[in-house]
Amino acid sequence: MRLLQWILCILLSVIVIVLLAKNYLLKKSMREIYTDFENFLSEDTNVQITVSSGDKTVTRLAKAINLQLTKLRKIKQQYSDGDRELKEAITNISHDLRTPLTAICGYLDLLEKQNHSEDTERYIEQIRNRSEVLKQLTEELFRYSIISSMPELSYEKVNLCRVLEESLISFEGTMQQVGIQPEIQMPSVPVWRTLDHSAVVRVFGNIINNAIRYSDGDFEVHLEENGKITFSNTANKLTTVEVEKLFDRFYTVDTARKSTGLGLAIAKTLVEKMNGKIEANITNKKLNIVICFPE
Repeated sequence: MRLLQWILCILLSVIVIVLLAKNYLLKKSMREIYTDFENFLSEDTNVQITVSSGDKTVTRLAKAINLQLTKLRKIKQQYSDGDRELKEAITNISHDLRTPLTAICGYLDLLEKQNHSEDTERYIEQIRNRSEVLKQLTEELFRYSIISSMPELSYEKVNLCRVLEESLISFEGTMQQVGIQPEIQMPSVPVWRTLDHSAVVRVFGNIINNAIRYSDGDFEVHLEENGKITFSNTANKLTTVEVEKLFDRFYTVDTARKSTGLGLAIAKTLVEKMNGKIEANITNKKLNIVICFPE
């Protein structure tokens, strides 16, 4: 009887040890799957998931995940190739349009020096306006394709107060022409961030230009010490739906027919490349574009 008890104890011990070992191997395999999967997502590696466990269920799971990862890799590559081809096409088209546009503007300059009837002068003015819009669009397309494909930015210490002040000064003449007196609030101490200086200049320039275009006569700029910048202006004709689309490429609203629809898209691309955040909202008929560059 005692011998039987010993045998049962030994069998139970063996079963427990086997179960513990299997549980350990199972957890180890799950950790391997998790680690390999995380590496694939973060590093885009081609190495497939491997498991040390001989468990058939775990092995089948690893194979199924590898199959889906292979499909995902192919889709990602197709998207990357298509995106690259699109950017190259945009660059080529914008470049090829420059020469004929320059010629058209040159002929318009010659026509404007001659005497014409009022109708002809009106037609020439319309052609001039449309040519300028198309010229601006080709320039913005070219800039957007360059910025979108830019692999790295050149980072340095940037004083947001100074860059913002210089950007506002550069638009002072334009704001005076449309009767805008900006209200500016800045901290008394410099706000330093590690950013790409030229990218910040372009972001501020695009947003200020957009504010002047949409504004109904006012413009407010508020820079806080935490790196948050708010650009506000009254925009009675803008709706919530339109505001949600302001950062979409080529999107324009009726109040901005001369816009290419790329200015804010470029600003968004650059801000996010510098690990910042940008959003737009409308409150009490005021359009607010908010940028935040964390420390």
